Amino acid sequence: MSPKLPDNNDITDNNEYDDVEEITFSSKTPSGSKVPVRLGDESTLNLSKMYQNWFLDYASYVILERAVPHISDGLKPVQRRILHSMKRMDDGRYNKVANIIGNTMQFHPHGDASIGDALVQIGQKELLVDCQGNWGNILTGDGAAAPRYIEARLTKFALEVLFNPKTTEWKTSYDGRNKEPVTLPAKFPLLLAQGAEGIAVGLSSKILPHNFNELCSAAVSYLRGEEFKLYPDFQTGGFIDVERYNDGERGGSVKVRTTITKLDNRTLVIKDIPYGKNTAALVDSILKANDKGKIKIRKVDDITAENVEIHVQLAPGVSSDKTIDALYAFTDCEISISPNCCVISDDKPHFLTVSDVLRASVDRTKELLRLELEIDKNEKQEALLFSSLEKIFIEERIYKDKEFENAKNMDAAVMHVDNRLEPYKSSFIREINRDDILRLMEIKMARILRFNSDKADELIAKLLDDIDEINHNLDKLVDYTISWYLRLKERYGKNYPRKTVIRSFESIEAVKVAVANEKLYINREEGFIGTGMKKDEFICNCSDIDDIIVFFKDGKYKVVKVSEKMFVGKGILYAGVFKKNDKRTIYNVVYRDGKISPHYIKRFAITGVTRDKEYDLTKGKAGSRIAYFSVNPNGEAETIKVTLKPKPRLRILQFEKDFSEIDIKGKQAMGNILTKAEVHRIQLKHKGVSTLGGREVWYDPDVFRLNYEGSGKFLGEFQGDDMILVIEKNGDYHICNFDLSNHFPSNLYHIEKFDEGKVWSAALFDADQGYAYLKRFTFEASEKPLNFLGENPESKLFLLTDVVYPRVKAIFGGNDDFREPIEIDVDEFIGVKSYRAKGKRISNFEVESVEELEPLRFPESENERQVSMKVEIDDENGDSDISNIDLIDEITGQMKLFD
Repeated sequence: MSPKLPDNNDITDNNEYDDVEEITFSSKTPSGSKVPVRLGDESTLNLSKMYQNWFLDYASYVILERAVPHISDGLKPVQRRILHSMKRMDDGRYNKVANIIGNTMQFHPHGDASIGDALVQIGQKELLVDCQGNWGNILTGDGAAAPRYIEARLTKFALEVLFNPKTTEWKTSYDGRNKEPVTLPAKFPLLLAQGAEGIAVGLSSKILPHNFNELCSAAVSYLRGEEFKLYPDFQTGGFIDVERYNDGERGGSVKVRTTITKLDNRTLVIKDIPYGKNTAALVDSILKANDKGKIKIRKVDDITAENVEIHVQLAPGVSSDKTIDALYAFTDCEISISPNCCVISDDKPHFLTVSDVLRASVDRTKELLRLELEIDKNEKQEALLFSSLEKIFIEERIYKDKEFENAKNMDAAVMHVDNRLEPYKSSFIREINRDDILRLMEIKMARILRFNSDKADELIAKLLDDIDEINHNLDKLVDYTISWYLRLKERYGKNYPRKTVIRSFESIEAVKVAVANEKLYINREEGFIGTGMKKDEFICNCSDIDDIIVFFKDGKYKVVKVSEKMFVGKGILYAGVFKKNDKRTIYNVVYRDGKISPHYIKRFAITGVTRDKEYDLTKGKAGSRIAYFSVNPNGEAETIKVTLKPKPRLRILQFEKDFSEIDIKGKQAMGNILTKAEVHRIQLKHKGVSTLGGREVWYDPDVFRLNYEGSGKFLGEFQGDDMILVIEKNGDYHICNFDLSNHFPSNLYHIEKFDEGKVWSAALFDADQGYAYLKRFTFEASEKPLNFLGENPESKLFLLTDVVYPRVKAIFGGNDDFREPIEIDVDEFIGVKSYRAKGKRISNFEVESVEELEPLRFPESENERQVSMKVEIDDENGDSDISNIDLIDEITGQMKLFD
């Protein structure tokens, strides 16, 4: 029971303060707080204590009677009163919502607006209330029409699982004029089916909705002693990552995403919205991200009607895949929800898991079913007793006895009937009392004359059978409860399919998907970099959340946050966007250790540093300088030409060094000695290729994304121009690069490294012709989706294989299922043609399926193609090898008179 609230009449009606002209604070409590004293009266009021007590009462009231649902029926008080009122008004027809609100106000001590809003929320969940009229739209956020224009009634499901006055505990309403249920006898976990959200004083509750069918299955699993798992399901659809759901307990969280597809390369389509959002809020978040430069779009069109459909028009030259990631990273297309399963139990708030709530609901359902069975059994037994009494009373013609007819009074007549029933009392289920005999005496003569002994025996036999069945159900109460949930699932489950797809989400790094909406500039002379220095030297494009790595001529380097203008230090050698954990970007460096020599050569990657901390790629000796520096995004290793200063007995003044001979080590490694002689200059001789080899790529089917970390299916080692073949179940295919930002469809049939010369064999049903066909073909390279099944969407794929000499077995069905399957050697059956060709008909009979068999022939050898590429460039300064004499003349500045 909720705590009693302070009665406002105690203050307003009694007029305790009418005669008080002045209140003074004349004394103090031991704690130091002042106590108000009413002049002319010895009594005092401790305001701090009054505030403390009344606030506690108020907080308890809000928690127990307003904001937090009860674990028994999953309803808040206002919801319970609405449903109780609708049950009282129920006659099978719709009622005006205004009438429902007015009727509910008999039980709810608050305004009509709160009742109307609560009723609309219940109706929009489409479980307990059958709505008629404009009830608003949870997708667009549009509100419902005025209560006088819309109507409602209870659904058949609500009538079946929510109400039974015989098992309901009642209490008086707030004004004492009516009775209302303490809790409804709900025989279903409504709290988990509908979800709930409320903010009380000092705590809140947020329980996510779950799928109807899964709740029934979980209840059955619990009754059978099996493990079960429950995950949220939203009316708005989308995707959900439940990795950290934590069974709905506080501290957990889920990620919810919209479904974003490509209409074409310049248009993205959003098909649903996250739970708790609407299309207006979603569009607003997209426009704000565009204004901040996080994404680049041209416009957003919201054409939502019955289903969500938002078209996002991209700006020219913007990657659609990266924009999808950016929408998830910077807009409400992906949100995180933190559940907090707080419910009222035993008049106190408790923090539970959704599994605890389900178990409590199932246990209560089992107890309610037991009560209903026992009540039904008692009613059947009473009916059986009266039927037996009636049969004896009429067949034995007790009403014709002279003692009965001549009885002086009612007591004598009752006594006579009781004596006549004495021989039969041992067969009755209970003792016969005066009320039973009086009921017999009320039987009218017309009924006695129409009495049929055989029908009476049939009724008694039926009642006995019913009682036996009830006893069986009571003995097998768990099985009876299981059948209850299975019956609910069978009857109503088809109306509640799962709308939210459960899948894992890949982590999107905002830095990687942010649009490069800024330009980075540098002032080498003064040592400044920034995005606002538009008159200085342009370096590269970047985003406003990027990190910038800066190398200096003395070997120092550091990473700083991009800003409009920042002093980083003079002597800047290189500045660029820094990518954390990037193992492919390799820095090739030659540095001088000290003021003269020696020179060291090293290769290293920088995967992670502390921002604004200064590092040194040299040994740290004073006077050290970088003599050569290059940044290689794919680990390229160039060849350099080193020219030395001439010295006596120094015979070799120039030589070449290939960076591919140097191992890639850590950024703090000293490196290898390049030369101990003084260096005149170092020049690029020619560029090289990557020494890191191809990029190993995997496809993770859980998140439908590529990765380099070894998760999922290994696709192979990819070089720069290699492509990926993507085949969908509907016959669409396309090729794409191996960029991690690529998105792949959920109906993926096959994915692999693209080989333009590979021959594929397909068995398919051609819906235009109505027969099964075989075809052999190669996929044409196309980044635009093409279909090898044809234009008819009813065509379907039986089998697709890349075996060189495939064999298949066609199995007949329908009216031809009696025919023996046929085996086909596909290579001999049909030749290789275009993917557009229809192929060759397998049979004129109906083919149900096609299975692949083990091949009997194998290719003799397969030549693997190896591609190597080496790009050479001329010396940067146009220099060719020259003699030592000419080199000395050049270094010392001597002029030649003759060529």
